[in-house]
Amino acid sequence: MILKFLILCGLLLLIEFYSYQVLRTLIKLRWVLITCQIISFLILVFIIYSFSQIDRSVGQTKQFMFTTGLMLLIYVPKIVMTLVLFGEDIFRIGASILNYFVYNAPRKEIMPDRRKFISQIALGLAAVPFLSLIYGIFEGKYNFKVIKQTVFFPDLPDAFDGFRITQISDVHSGSFDNPEKINYAIDLINQQEADMILFTGDIVNTHAKEMHPWLETFSRIKNYKYGKFSVLGNHDYGEYVVWPSEKQKEENFKEIKELYGKIGFELLLNEHRYIQKGDDKIALIGVENWGVDFKKAGDLNKASKDVAQDDFKVLMSHDPSHWDAEIREHPKNFHLTFAGHTHGMQFGIEIPGYFKWSLAQYLYKQWAGLYETAGKYIYVNRGFGFHAYPGRVGIMPEITVIELKKGNNVA
Repeated sequence: MILKFLILCGLLLLIEFYSYQVLRTLIKLRWVLITCQIISFLILVFIIYSFSQIDRSVGQTKQFMFTTGLMLLIYVPKIVMTLVLFGEDIFRIGASILNYFVYNAPRKEIMPDRRKFISQIALGLAAVPFLSLIYGIFEGKYNFKVIKQTVFFPDLPDAFDGFRITQISDVHSGSFDNPEKINYAIDLINQQEADMILFTGDIVNTHAKEMHPWLETFSRIKNYKYGKFSVLGNHDYGEYVVWPSEKQKEENFKEIKELYGKIGFELLLNEHRYIQKGDDKIALIGVENWGVDFKKAGDLNKASKDVAQDDFKVLMSHDPSHWDAEIREHPKNFHLTFAGHTHGMQFGIEIPGYFKWSLAQYLYKQWAGLYETAGKYIYVNRGFGFHAYPGRVGIMPEITVIELKKGNNVA
């Protein structure tokens, strides 16, 4: 623990040193430099103090989200500046070695001075995440996108050719602060022409009461001919806080499960339902949360018990790591899995149809959008809400509409 603390302190000192070097190269007024140092110190003290006041019995609060946003807003740009100047220092050290051993330069000319234009580049590059993070906090977190995808299956029952499924995931209602924006998102959901809607978990951050101000809003989600179904996410179990007693934790969990019903969704707890359309049917299967590094309450075998091998199957499982770990090679053959959980880390770069990148891809093989292996698919929703960082940059909140089509597999 002490070693980790010392490493963190060392990294912070390194970041502060290099970000100061950028300013010192560009600004010659001593009072301005001193003012910047004082402000940086006060912000660091505030961040450390705020995080030290976290109450593990309460969980995420508005203060925690503000502090997280402030920390990213200040230190991500500083890290960018540090990387640029650290790269310059590697060049300067290399040049000084050449000057000393090869060119026999005078002692005062061995180490090249910092170049002003490198510091200007560092400051310019740092402005990109700084402005992006500000946008993410004030606009991005409610910049809802409707993403439509068509998925082909050769063995899709005929009656379900063209069947449309809307998906939402990771609501995290305890983070919301703008009723107008959330009502707009509900209107967007209702505007989509679909046959069924699925909600793949995380209705709250921790406490059932977080959803109480939003029950009426989410109850506005229209009824669908073939139903409204949901499963639990990792946050729905209330395991990220310290509870006064196990009884209170269980009561909260019971209330959270009831929340889904209060907004009109049928919660599937390791169970399945058959969706009948004409003479054909598909199996809708919902498992509790199962994640490689998270709670493993999902039971695929229990949920798909009595489901035939040749039935067409749609599965809801909150955590996409479940797909590679158990779902993809399961003998029951799950055709299409709906997941969420990753949020795309709420930060990344995405050009639809061409390019997407996020730190989430280094943690999850399937982290946003549609993935296929041997004719089996998983769709990972980017999330409806936000958590920890009170914003979204590049990876926007998502409402998904998947259309099932009969035909050859096409990703």
